[in-house]
Amino acid sequence: MPKPFSLQPLVSLAQQQCDATTKKFGLLNQQQQAAQTKLDTLLQYRKDYQIRFQDAMQNGLNQIELRNFQDFILRLDEAIAQQRKSNDHALSLLQIGRTELLAAQRKMKSFDTLAQRHVENEKKLAAKAEQRQQDEHSGRISAIKSEAAENEN
Repeated sequence: MPKPFSLQPLVSLAQQQCDATTKKFGLLNQQQQAAQTKLDTLLQYRKDYQIRFQDAMQNGLNQIELRNFQDFILRLDEAIAQQRKSNDHALSLLQIGRTELLAAQRKMKSFDTLAQRHVENEKKLAAKAEQRQQDEHSGRISAIKSEAAENEN
C-alpha cells in the first residue's frame, strides 16, 4: 500500500494561495483597465471640448463664455491629472499582483514536482514488491516441481 505524501497539506495550501492570488490578479487587472478607460474617456472629452472651444473662439465669445470654457478645461485638466495618478497606482498594484502570482505559481509547481516524485517513487517501490512476490512464487513452484521430479525417480 503506497504511503500518503507527507507534504499534501502544504500542496493544498499552495493551491489555495495560487487560486486566491489568481483571483486577486484578475480583479487588479479589471481595476487597472477601468482606470485606463476612464482616463481615455477624459482625454477624449478634453480633446472634443478643446475643439468646441476653438470653434466658439472663431465665432466670437464674450468674456463670460471665454472664462467658462477656460475654467471647464482647467477642471478637466485637473481630473485628467488625478486620473493619471489613479491609473499609475492601479498599474503599480497590477505589477505587484503579477509578481505575487508568479511567486505563487512557482511555489505550486515546486510542490507539484515533489508530489510527482513521491508518486513515482511509490510506483517503483510497488513494482519492486510485486517483482519480489513473483520471484518468491516462482521459486516455490520450482521447488515443488523439483521435489515432485525427485520423488518420481
